[in-house]
Amino acid sequence: DIDHLNLRVQKELVEWLNWLKADIGFDGWRFDFAKGYSADVAKIYIDRSEPSFAVAEMWTSLAYGGDGKPNLNQDQHRQELVNWVDKVGGKGPATTFDFTTKGILNVAVEGELWRLRGTDGKAPGMIGWWPAKAVTFVDNHDTGSTQHMWPFPSDRVMQGYAYILTHPGTPCIFYDHFFDWGLKEEIDRLVSVRTRHGIHSESKLQIIEADADLYLAEIDGKVIVKLGPRYDVGNLIPGGFKVAAHGNDYAVW
Repeated sequence: DIDHLNLRVQKELVEWLNWLKADIGFDGWRFDFAKGYSADVAKIYIDRSEPSFAVAEMWTSLAYGGDGKPNLNQDQHRQELVNWVDKVGGKGPATTFDFTTKGILNVAVEGELWRLRGTDGKAPGMIGWWPAKAVTFVDNHDTGSTQHMWPFPSDRVMQGYAYILTHPGTPCIFYDHFFDWGLKEEIDRLVSVRTRHGIHSESKLQIIEADADLYLAEIDGKVIVKLGPRYDVGNLIPGGFKVAAHGNDYAVW
């Protein structure tokens, strides 16, 4: 165990971080198991090494109901993520992985897409509250891959990417999906849509429909994304929009 309250430990870790930055060329940090030490400690490391980007792994359990599925309201869960960023410094480079969105998406794509509209009409994850500080993902080395601790439904992974790559927040792509699963071209198409239309972490999200078999949302008035098996949605798509990407149970205009 590392005693992060020990001043010598703090000093040596800060020196190491600055060495990684100056000599090796790293410009950002990922804080593993961030709930294992206080945000005050993380703030010391960030303030004294001044990375351009920092992201924390604050992986805590969602609130579950008697049916074994996540509750619709996950405000307490995303509040923990917001609190960490607040304590570290909301105006600095600190962000957190949006585990709230990950957990909700896992279940929503299994025929419960209504979950993607929160009780306030906004996105139900951290991106609904503080998208500039939310790093979205479908799976990572812990949840998916060989560890397989909380995997996204494997036949619906592209629905997950259609969501995070068109929505606010800072999306990240899992190495396995991109290089090992044969999804590179499909993911690339979604990335190019995001880039071409300038969608960014604080883009405006308008949820048009959130039903069991259909989720439809417009981003910045430029991009529309559809998840779910419902096919006939033409009456919901404004004129002038053309399909830019599509796949199994998703489409982007």
